[in-house]
Amino acid sequence: MGRVSSRLPTSPAPGTGPLARVGLHSLAAVVAGYVAMGVTAALGLWAAGAADLPGGFTAVLAAVVVMASGGQVELSGDAGALAGTRAELTAMPLTVTLVGALVTGYCFLRPLRHHAVAGTRELALRAASTVVLWLLALTGVSAVARHDFPLTFGGDEEQGSLTDLFGELLDAVSPTVGFRTVLGPTLFYGLLWILGVLVVALLVSRRTPLPPRLVRFHEPVRPAAHAMLLLLLAYVVVGLVAGLVVAATRGHAAETFAVLLLGLPNVSWLALGVGIGGSWEGRVDGPFGLPMPQVLDAVLRQGDRTDLSTIDLGSLAAEDARAWWLLPVAAVLVLAAAFVAAVRSPARIRPWQHSLHLGIAFALTMLVVAPLTLVEARLGLSVLGIGELDSLGGEVILRPNVWRTVGFALLWGLFFGFLGGLLATRVRRGGAVEDTVSPPPPSAT
Repeated sequence: MGRVSSRLPTSPAPGTGPLARVGLHSLAAVVAGYVAMGVTAALGLWAAGAADLPGGFTAVLAAVVVMASGGQVELSGDAGALAGTRAELTAMPLTVTLVGALVTGYCFLRPLRHHAVAGTRELALRAASTVVLWLLALTGVSAVARHDFPLTFGGDEEQGSLTDLFGELLDAVSPTVGFRTVLGPTLFYGLLWILGVLVVALLVSRRTPLPPRLVRFHEPVRPAAHAMLLLLLAYVVVGLVAGLVVAATRGHAAETFAVLLLGLPNVSWLALGVGIGGSWEGRVDGPFGLPMPQVLDAVLRQGDRTDLSTIDLGSLAAEDARAWWLLPVAAVLVLAAAFVAAVRSPARIRPWQHSLHLGIAFALTMLVVAPLTLVEARLGLSVLGIGELDSLGGEVILRPNVWRTVGFALLWGLFFGFLGGLLATRVRRGGAVEDTVSPPPPSAT
């Protein structure tokens, strides 16, 4: 007697539907991104000595994560009725930003890697859920990023004299500096940040499918965009190696690791811009300055309170002749990026098309990267409202000349894109015109 088996339809388990899966994937991407940024920022702050702050390490860590996500942290000071403190800070810790962007982008794309085609609706749903969760997490982190610190200058003896000055002569309170997150601009720039990360992740990915309407942009956009990501990461790796050598041979290892963990791309991508002919301008005044590299700090200190020093290949080389190496390093790495872009493009793409693709991609890359290196920091203490005490304040300014840098990036991309396209013609690639002839059919028997 045969065995009869029946298979009854089963309903899907609760919470395993498409919407739930998309939500879980988005939550995983957001959590992974914030954890990566938090760990990187914590290590950098620990190396910088911020672990000794009185009850403020968590708040400072949250503030660094907010700034790395594009948020705005506002500084404020108080020194009583007869004196005042002024503090401003505009900067992005780009190491934390880069780590968060890479981890978030990877986790966002990972669930799509086995899809043959990405539906527009599904992709929009994934992006929307990731953006909403990211902004909710950013709101929570912003609430933690607030604290007040006593303002100290110099050693214990100098600080004691300062306390006597304010307490006895001016009847003022001990000066303090605090920081708060400005929620409105933080959420706005945080929205731009996460949208930019998701768009760039789709542009640079070689294997993630695109919606049918965007497939035509795969060939002209993705190889050049991926090559630009490799170029930026290559400069970060070169900067990391140089920083490790400095830490091992010149001492001050903790300070060097703090720079590497918080602001390595700030220096590396400035080196890229200067190497291709771009420029920055700025000034350093007072006891504060840029911890690395010393040649940059030295050039910035050559200006005065009214004029800004120019940071370009000539000014850096005048201070240290080794700065001329930035030019050949840029030529080699940009050519390598152009070659990679051309090799990963179909063979039917001509060298002049590679030139155009890479020129536009390099110009857009520097248009985004150069403004991120902006640094503006001011700290001042004034008495009776008649001016600031020079010995108790300082200023650091570093601003990119964006359009000059973008213009040189366009020229470099056009030239090396054409050269990379010529070199790639000797490499066997898919999509060749001569390979379109199909073999003859087998003869009938």
